[in-house]
Formats: sequence, C-alpha cells, structure tokens
Amino acid sequence: MNKQEVKYPKVTVVLVGQDGNAFMILGTVKNALKKAGVEKSEIDLFFAEATAGDYDNLLQVCMKWVNVR
Repeated sequence: MNKQEVKYPKVTVVLVGQDGNAFMILGTVKNALKKAGVEKSEIDLFFAEATAGDYDNLLQVCMKWVNVR
C-alpha cells in the first residue's frame, strides 16, 4: 500500500478543530468504521495497530485506514 492509498477510502472522519485527545481520535475512527459496516475483526486490527506506538503512530495509522480531514 503506497502513501496515497487509504484502506477504507469511503470512510471520512473530521479531526481538524476537534479535541486532539488520543482516546477521542480512536473513538471517532472506530465509530466511523462501525457505521460503514466494517467487520469487528477489522476494527480490532485498526485498534491494535493504532495503539501499538506513540501519538504520531496513532495519527499515521488513522490516515492509513480512513480519510482524515
């Protein structure tokens, strides 16, 4: 997957202007994936990958999985 490809391109989350708290970001993306009908096992993979590092990793993983605005 190159830098431009998003795993779920039809899922968009708005994070600009929102609370930058890591838990809020995780919840926002997780809820968007749920709403889009993504399977729980995939959401669990997102969560594991997003929480496997620091705050920068969290943001990078979110941008890899969904469109972030």
